[in-house]
Amino acid sequence: MFCETSDRLQGAGVTSNQTGIFVGGGGEGYGVPQQLLLKYGNRHGLIAGATGTGKTVTLQVMAEGFSAAGVPVFLSDVKGDVAGMAAAGSANGKLHDAFSKRAATIGLDLVYDACPVTFWDLFGEQGHPIRATVSEMGPLLLSRLLELTEAQEGVLNVAFRLADEEGLPLLDLKDLQAMLVFIGENSDAISTRYGLVATSSIGAIQRRLLVLENEGGARLFGEPALQLSDLMLTDDRGRGRVNILAADRLMQSPRLYATFLLWLLSELFEELPEVGDPDKPRLVFFFDEAHLLFNDAPKALVQKVEQVARLIRSKGVGIYFITQNPQDVPETILGQLGNRVQHALRAFTAKDQQALKQAAQTYRPNPRFATDEAIRDVGTGEAVTSFLEAKGVPGIVERTLIRPPASQVGPLDPDVRAQIMAGSPLRGKYDRVVDRESAYEILRARTTAAEHTDGPQTPSRSPEMRIEETELREFNKARRYDGGAARTTPREGPKPAARRSDSVTDAFAKSFARQIGSRTGQALVRGVLGTLFGKR
Repeated sequence: MFCETSDRLQGAGVTSNQTGIFVGGGGEGYGVPQQLLLKYGNRHGLIAGATGTGKTVTLQVMAEGFSAAGVPVFLSDVKGDVAGMAAAGSANGKLHDAFSKRAATIGLDLVYDACPVTFWDLFGEQGHPIRATVSEMGPLLLSRLLELTEAQEGVLNVAFRLADEEGLPLLDLKDLQAMLVFIGENSDAISTRYGLVATSSIGAIQRRLLVLENEGGARLFGEPALQLSDLMLTDDRGRGRVNILAADRLMQSPRLYATFLLWLLSELFEELPEVGDPDKPRLVFFFDEAHLLFNDAPKALVQKVEQVARLIRSKGVGIYFITQNPQDVPETILGQLGNRVQHALRAFTAKDQQALKQAAQTYRPNPRFATDEAIRDVGTGEAVTSFLEAKGVPGIVERTLIRPPASQVGPLDPDVRAQIMAGSPLRGKYDRVVDRESAYEILRARTTAAEHTDGPQTPSRSPEMRIEETELREFNKARRYDGGAARTTPREGPKPAARRSDSVTDAFAKSFARQIGSRTGQALVRGVLGTLFGKR
């Protein structure tokens, strides 16, 4: 079965084993057979090329190889044509004839086989629902997702900090919306400590949250949140499971797509322990349509992505960017991508020609041909490749005929997908939404309690100047929650302060035990891309 690396590449003169993944071969007019060494699979990589040149098949080939070596894979299916990996390729039809001819050219004994696949979907329609809490996402990524200005991002940071210090868990969007309303009603007191909090900024954030809800983005937030260990499973044959995120609908909201994948990278970086240089990666992450990650991204975000890309390899995670042009990836990150497959780049304009030359300059030259001409001239299913060799040295660039995949190319029949979902080891784990007590419920409970409290009292402050229940009750009298909607009531004078009960604190601690940070014992841990106020 060729979903596992072939023990013998007939005619190629190369023996391939579990130390490497055979990517493509030679034949007349091509270079020596190419393989990606598993030892350097966590050194990241790039798959680039114009539309229709074969990037998706190359992604599929590499994902098959990692899976066969026992390495779990995460990738996104942006066009709906990667899901076929869950089924074996067909031994009939024109595609089989073309693949058989290609296999014969590179000396490959082609055997079709399916890969073990787990389907995921943010919307819960084509796979297991996948969620994160608002707290885990953090203010930096949320600001990116909501396209906030610097001033609006500052207000969002205040909301997260105040929620941490007041023990108000932010799990879903209604928690964040309730927190923003609270800040708006207490802006004077809050501005004294955190700086000016403009109600206009709060209103702008609320409107952006409404747009996000209308796009279906609210489904990303909530519980049960994704456990990273569920992305790192193997099957009973020891093959790494291929986690496929259905992204065809998700791509209608490019920022939501990019932000979600950034969050996932951040969580992997934050939670996985250091492993140094393993014999093979613990997980390989394919980031398709990578240009969406960097389009209009603020400098601070690009720097965080660079930090993750530079350091996450020591956690045993390899990141592979798939995009049309290498220039879509910032140079600081591009320089860290050691394993490269460059499909054809078209040069119809002077700008295209300049981009072609720049792409060629990033490869170790081959005296047999001009790299820029090879990148321009390779056909569909061909590529210019360079993989890390012994001691991590970049290999000499070669023209390569990419091997045929063993699994099905193209969409998966819906009935087959349903059968695979029914047999998934994660069936039922994420299907039901859990709405635990969090900021929205706590604030609503305080509203109810305030209605039965009489007598004004001067607000008192703790040594840390925390917002006390007096301000909360003033807020609650002005804003009454009912089923997620808010209705305004006349403002009344302050009521007596009351400390948060131990039962609420205990519930908060239990619900967020895995998120408790080290700043004061109350701040929620966020990934490096969700850091509060730029600190850890």
